Amino acid sequence: MDKEIYPPGDGMAGEWVVVFRFARTDQLEAWLNSPRRRRLLEKGRGLLAWPEDQEVLVGEPPAHRTVTVVIAHRVTRSAEPAFLRWQEKVQEKFPGFLGFELFRPVPGLQDDWVSVFRFDTREHLENWLGSVARRKLLDEGRGIIASYDVRRIDSAFSGWFRFTGDSAKGTGPPGWKQAMSVILGLYPVLIVLGLTLDRALNAARVPGYLHVFAGCVVAVGILNWPVMPIVTRVLRFWLAPGEEAPRRVHLMGALVVVLGYAALLALAGWTAGRL
Repeated sequence: MDKEIYPPGDGMAGEWVVVFRFARTDQLEAWLNSPRRRRLLEKGRGLLAWPEDQEVLVGEPPAHRTVTVVIAHRVTRSAEPAFLRWQEKVQEKFPGFLGFELFRPVPGLQDDWVSVFRFDTREHLENWLGSVARRKLLDEGRGIIASYDVRRIDSAFSGWFRFTGDSAKGTGPPGWKQAMSVILGLYPVLIVLGLTLDRALNAARVPGYLHVFAGCVVAVGILNWPVMPIVTRVLRFWLAPGEEAPRRVHLMGALVVVLGYAALLALAGWTAGRL
């Protein structure tokens, strides 16, 4: 089993998305019906603002990392032929569109039809979700669909990259900018911990597995609170430049980050040579 947790994005009203992946449907069904899962759900019920929803998708994972929106449709059995014809229109190409999958209901597990749309960037996905063409299609489908629910699957780093104001658009920066920013913040944290915490734990003869665990806890804590808020504040001009920002803003921001890498590497090399 594999698991991913996605914090709520802007405009998602506190909705967390948890994705569980299983190799086979029978393994998924056994887990869904297991006493252990029922006990965990009961234990966590008081933490939820409203009852949890679940969708079951049976298929292959995407070959490349994409930006995904999952839409669950509640369709009456008599309307299924019309729904399938309507879905063919929904699949019409849009800028950045990479692929579409339609998952039928799974008897005993999943009553909804689930549509998965994949786009190359968050911006293209948001443009499609707010497009006039999609609104017209939704109007056409009003008499076919009893209800539907939309969930965006954002990056795992999305909690560090939320901005307010006109430039933010609620979509977050592209994944490559997020990854570069995290590396910029993470590398100096690891260097400092290597010179301090690692040496102290080695001197105390702490077992290796506890040593690694302690380093992860401290590194993630430092990265999440003091470091990444500073990094995103400094790089906001590049992470959330606005729709009208010229190309040079994106290039200059990337250059600033690369120069930051070079400075950190030079500092780490100089420090290592003196110790």
